[in-house]
Amino acid sequence: MSSNVGLSTPRGSGTSGYVQRNLSNLRPRETFAPYPTSELKHRQRQPNAEILEHDRLRQIEVQVFELRDKLEDDGVDEDDIEAQTEALRRKLDAEGRQQQGKDEGRGKGLKVHQVHELAKAKIEESERLRKALGIREDYEEGGHWKKGEERLREGVEGRGMDGGAQRDR
Repeated sequence: MSSNVGLSTPRGSGTSGYVQRNLSNLRPRETFAPYPTSELKHRQRQPNAEILEHDRLRQIEVQVFELRDKLEDDGVDEDDIEAQTEALRRKLDAEGRQQQGKDEGRGKGLKVHQVHELAKAKIEESERLRKALGIREDYEEGGHWKKGEERLREGVEGRGMDGGAQRDR
């Protein structure tokens, strides 16, 4: 027996006298928030440019490999195959670089697992919508509520000081 916990003696109680901790006892929580409230603001997921570039180059290589496979099946000479595949690779690379600047409606044909492409398409869509609605770039969501709360506090503080001076008279 230790520190005045449990029975003074287990004799006659029908128990072994073993004392267990009460796991169902809940301690009161701290009064502060367990998470920072400033970080709750939604942030758009940024796509990884390296992954996007890798996927673009991978698609080019898939098309080049399909051409190489077709030409090999047709029995074309190896030097001709190399020349044609290299020409296709350069052409697709140039087209891909031109198209990077003007991606429109790109998010429609994307799969769920293409998260970086989806994120890029979502950012472009949000930017088009922001411009169409005339929303400033420095706009903070919920900022009008903060301004209203500040005005209310200033009004209450101003009345509190005036009201206290009138009661003293």
